[in-house]
Amino acid sequence: RMRAHKEGQVTLWIVVALILIVNYAIIKLTHNLYIIYPSLAVSFFFYLFIRYFFRIPNRIAISDEIAVIAPCDGKVVVIENRFEDEFLNAERKQISIFMSPLDVHINWFPVSGKVIYSTHHKGSHGVAWAPKSSTENEHSTVVIETENKLQVLVRQIAGAMARRVVCYAKDGEYASQNDHLGFIKFGSRVDLFLPEEYEIKVDLNQKVIGSQTVIARLKKK
Repeated sequence: RMRAHKEGQVTLWIVVALILIVNYAIIKLTHNLYIIYPSLAVSFFFYLFIRYFFRIPNRIAISDEIAVIAPCDGKVVVIENRFEDEFLNAERKQISIFMSPLDVHINWFPVSGKVIYSTHHKGSHGVAWAPKSSTENEHSTVVIETENKLQVLVRQIAGAMARRVVCYAKDGEYASQNDHLGFIKFGSRVDLFLPEEYEIKVDLNQKVIGSQTVIARLKKK
């Protein structure tokens, strides 16, 4: 059974209401079954698509204290060194994951630790894979400090279709690896900024799975 995420409940009810209104109007305006039946079929599959988008996958989350686990489903589109100037004010290894509309859009905490920074920024809704989307698009930034005193930054970025970034992280709270960090609706991107103590374990254009794929692991001393 496909479960729907709580962030999709209102959207699903709106879709149901629109479907009922549209099909009621079509039935009242015409008795042509060649119009009514296709309309009902399209409405049914449209509802299934929206429900599929808000699905909660049945997964057994991986727990690894020395690893950074993928915070979302998607494709790795950036692996590079970049200066992070919102909070860290230092050069870090950036890994960016693009989430298509068909991917699961739940976000997970990639590591466990204390949330030392969490904020939301309003912005535009350009294409999520563009480099400037990291700062110009609507986004939320969360920094988690691990037990090893390493700071991992996670940035949720809205894309061209996305219209809402939901972040559950609160300053001062403890985040458990693979608990739900938030949700981004309809196409988006998640950036990770990692300290040099981590060794990257993914490649460019690799498909990753949230709460499953190891993105990086602490280097052996």
